[in-house]
Amino acid sequence: MVFILLVAGAYWASSELLPSREHAEPDWKGKMDKPIFVSGEVMELPALGSGEGLQLPFSVIQSVIDPNVRYEEETKSVILTTQRKLVLMKTDDVKGKINNKPVQLLFAPMERDGNLYLPTYLLKDLYGIEVHEDSGSGAVLLYRAGESIQMAHVQSSSKRKDVTVTMRQGNSIHTPILAEMKPGENLRILDEVDDWYYAQLDNGYAGYVKKKNVALDELVTIPALEEQSIPPAKQKWQSKVVNLTWEAVYNVAPKPSSIGEMPGVNVVSPTWFSLVDGKGNVQSKADRAYVNWAHGRGMQVWGLFSNSFEPEITSESLATFERRMTTIVQMLHYAKLYDLDGINIDYENVHTKDGANLTQFMRELWPLAQEQGLVISIDVTPKSNSEMWSAFLDRRSLAEVTDYLIVMAYDEHWAASPVSGSVSSLPWARSSMTRIIEEDDVPPGKLILGIPLYTRVWTETQVDGSTKVKSKAIGMKKAQEIIKEKSLEPKLSEETGQNYVEYREDGALHRIWLEDKDSLARRVELAKSLKLGGIATWNRSFASSEAWDVLSKIAE
Repeated sequence: MVFILLVAGAYWASSELLPSREHAEPDWKGKMDKPIFVSGEVMELPALGSGEGLQLPFSVIQSVIDPNVRYEEETKSVILTTQRKLVLMKTDDVKGKINNKPVQLLFAPMERDGNLYLPTYLLKDLYGIEVHEDSGSGAVLLYRAGESIQMAHVQSSSKRKDVTVTMRQGNSIHTPILAEMKPGENLRILDEVDDWYYAQLDNGYAGYVKKKNVALDELVTIPALEEQSIPPAKQKWQSKVVNLTWEAVYNVAPKPSSIGEMPGVNVVSPTWFSLVDGKGNVQSKADRAYVNWAHGRGMQVWGLFSNSFEPEITSESLATFERRMTTIVQMLHYAKLYDLDGINIDYENVHTKDGANLTQFMRELWPLAQEQGLVISIDVTPKSNSEMWSAFLDRRSLAEVTDYLIVMAYDEHWAASPVSGSVSSLPWARSSMTRIIEEDDVPPGKLILGIPLYTRVWTETQVDGSTKVKSKAIGMKKAQEIIKEKSLEPKLSEETGQNYVEYREDGALHRIWLEDKDSLARRVELAKSLKLGGIATWNRSFASSEAWDVLSKIAE
């Protein structure tokens, strides 16, 4: 009995104190010829080819390198966008385009077993990635630009040449052995737990190694992508605070000689360009005389391009790369033809389902506009649940591919509002800006505060015991004429931060929340307090002469 107990005790001691000699293979071993690893994690799909011909799966590129890489199944088109490059490739075709110029690719994208693969050599150039291929195991270690890797090597205190160091599945000597490593073998340190390192070998094997058996080497950092130089004219512009006014152009273009002085205004944005069909074609009302007039007064011209507020042709024109490029190429052509300094994009009344395509349109426009030295802005509404006017806008992503987001902080109470109210109360305007800054992480310097130079005369009548409301938009000058004609005394509305008047006429109550020099001064202070990129006013024809002096304070 004593003998049995001694044997059992010896077995327990050996199992608890002696390291495991069980060997195991990684889960991926034997399942993939060329497994891809990112930060020690094996990806679901392997790589194909090798060397310059190495191809990476589209799904890996999308999840690890660029979430915005796009594949359009109908035309077999692969679209990659960076800050300065727009790349178009098609499967099994070595003819591609970079920034809309034809190029001959070394290798074409290809489909294998229902999966799309892209050539690595091009990804290295675009994104600055680096890969390490192991000839023995086929492992591909993928690293992103700017990523740091702590290099190390295996060491042993033993002087025997045949000694090995174990890499284990877990941070315990009782877990199975993944690899028997020789002193001097390279390691990449991924993590550390107590007195263990979690490390990866060149062959892709990743496991735990005792710290005493590891010597740390240099910290290698994959070079970050080089910052692209900004064109000198644009660089000079970016040091300015924007004071923009829109020029509403309807049937007849305004004669520059009829436009009075606008002290402080440094950008005019005439509504010259519009989408005319689902193929992406652009209609122009541009006027070279207007551009010459603006430039002669030191003002930049950012031509406004709208989707005509037509949701169906917007859907069609944004649906494919070819249609989007039709629009982009035409707009860039007009920018050159009329010597524009920038383009202001104004897409409104858009289906939520088309929001991603609008963002893609901006991604594709951005590098080509950068190449041309144009300032690119897009008009966005305050955040709301409105499908056609707000929900389609991905403000966070749009800020990454534009110089400015112009927030149209007006129509808090719109033309057909069921209740009377301010077009843009000051608290609401502030909230509209801060929500985008805080919720979408848009830098304040990229935001421009949109300011209305109009108000609404609200008419309330009592019909069968209920209040019926209708409204009419008027400019600042007309509002002052009404005040003078009716001998009204404006009073400050603390709730809106605006002066307010009301009067009765023909059995109806008329109410006006005024846009005047006082409210404009408060809006300028709002923009300055939030350190915004500037202000934009809709529109020039609604302004009173005193408005420009007040608005010019934005630059002080």
